[in-house]
Amino acid sequence: MAETLASAKVTSHDKSSVGASRSVRRRLSKVLCLDDFEPMAESYLPRPLFGYIAGASETNLSLTDNAKSFAEFGFRPRVLLDVSARHQRTSLFGQTFAAPFGIAPMGISAMMSYRGDVVLAAAAQSANIPMIMSGSSLIPLEDVAKAAPASWFQAYLPGEWPRIEALLDRVEAAGFKTLVITVDVATLPSRENNVRNGFSTPLRPTLALLWQGLTHPSWSIRTLARTLLNHGVPHFENSFATRGAPIISRNVSRDFSKRDHLDWSHLEKIRRRWNGNLVVKGVMRPEDAVRAASIGADGIIISNHGGRQLDGTVAPLRVLPGIVSAVGSTTTVMVDGGIRRGTDVLKALILGAKFVFIGRPFLYAASVGGQFGVAKAIDLLSKEIHQNMALLGVSHLDDLQSDMLTRFAAAN
Repeated sequence: MAETLASAKVTSHDKSSVGASRSVRRRLSKVLCLDDFEPMAESYLPRPLFGYIAGASETNLSLTDNAKSFAEFGFRPRVLLDVSARHQRTSLFGQTFAAPFGIAPMGISAMMSYRGDVVLAAAAQSANIPMIMSGSSLIPLEDVAKAAPASWFQAYLPGEWPRIEALLDRVEAAGFKTLVITVDVATLPSRENNVRNGFSTPLRPTLALLWQGLTHPSWSIRTLARTLLNHGVPHFENSFATRGAPIISRNVSRDFSKRDHLDWSHLEKIRRRWNGNLVVKGVMRPEDAVRAASIGADGIIISNHGGRQLDGTVAPLRVLPGIVSAVGSTTTVMVDGGIRRGTDVLKALILGAKFVFIGRPFLYAASVGGQFGVAKAIDLLSKEIHQNMALLGVSHLDDLQSDMLTRFAAAN
């Protein structure tokens, strides 16, 4: 099946996966879908780190609704159509990707998997899908751009133009062609699950944290020890033009200053200054999407930040049709949040999205399988889409029609 991504190669960026490929393959041989990576990651990762990935804000209401929204739609397939020549290639910003999905930005990935951002980016580039590097990453953006030049960069910005411009200069110099501005982070939310799990940024050295390291020796050796030995204590490298706080510190704090000052005037300046593709992430209202498009955004990502910001924000899938209708063809509409199966991808595309992004499952895959794990996750989702297209009765993603979906009550 030529159109799946099974041929994605593990590169030398993740030498542990290359050297231990037989053991990794054996460990992941029972993984049949993206959801299967989560319990494996829960066993492998220290509790604070797994809780950081898995949890959201306050009651996890938005996180729960993200998945629930997909269960409220059912398919109406077409039959007796020749779908033998089907493919899922998708064009986005003048580039053709092998599939209609990419890897969403996720912070501190290098704590979950050795050189995690490079692992995710290299696997994505090998499979010819986009990966968005997080501004809350622990590896310099220049290293990721060198390893995987097709990666996108996502920024969390303060409302201070000199600091914004300095970061733009750095991102541009590194060679990134697509800049993603996340706009739903005016302040830090209440992530109570982080507190209960002993997670903070920076991590505070405690006896409980030491115990987590001792009781998770594989992670301590394969990720933490290798990182400290080869690269020293990781820092937040890309929040600004200069290096940020270390990930482990007893008394240093991260700089979240003046994010609540960011407004539309800053986006207008960014559009004038940035010559590459500009994507605005975190849009949930039609009027905001229209305004972003009018400023010149090449794309928007409808997102509630994986349920990690304002708890109770509705699932992106629920507002997707209205936003698509409002912006028309003036900008490219993408979506993330709750996508776990090929059927989820197709539902989002039928409702009007051009492309989708998935986060947590790929980071789970990186933690337990390195670059090979991410490649396997990409291939599993691609194969599901390939199969589901045949069962739905379409050969090309442009063949998807709105009447192929119907809403029904989700099962209790």
